[in-house]
Amino acid sequence: MFEPIPLNLPPYLSKITQKESKLFIFDELRKKDLVLTPEEWVRQHWIHYLHNHKQYPKALMQIEGGLKLNSLQKRSDLLIYNNAGEKILLAEFKAPTVKITESVFQQIANYNSIHRIPLLLVSNGMEHYYCKIDFVENNFYFLQELPNYNSALNL
Repeated sequence: MFEPIPLNLPPYLSKITQKESKLFIFDELRKKDLVLTPEEWVRQHWIHYLHNHKQYPKALMQIEGGLKLNSLQKRSDLLIYNNAGEKILLAEFKAPTVKITESVFQQIANYNSIHRIPLLLVSNGMEHYYCKIDFVENNFYFLQELPNYNSALNL
């Protein structure tokens, strides 16, 4: 059973319950309890942080958006849209014990080859990386900080 650990994100009052021998965390977006895995712990912290600290509306967040990649069905960890329904942020989350390596960046780059989203977020809850994709110049660059929602709309 996963024991929640402090992350390199602001703490929040998560709703954790135990049923039999499993821990569950309440997902504010889907309005239901999910099995508390290390990756889910990171995702729920990010949802809270994005909404409460960066002003991303919960109504514009989608968990596990489906996509087809080389005829395989994949799921992105978190997609965020603008009010016009355009995707503006794609996030990939890993468990805190998983190192952020080139293969993690390759995974989100593969997903983004389908989505074509200008802002990428990769985090294991301890380390966080933000990339701005320039589709005109076919380039990317790392950002020091994740922009808030209104700034992300102008990227």
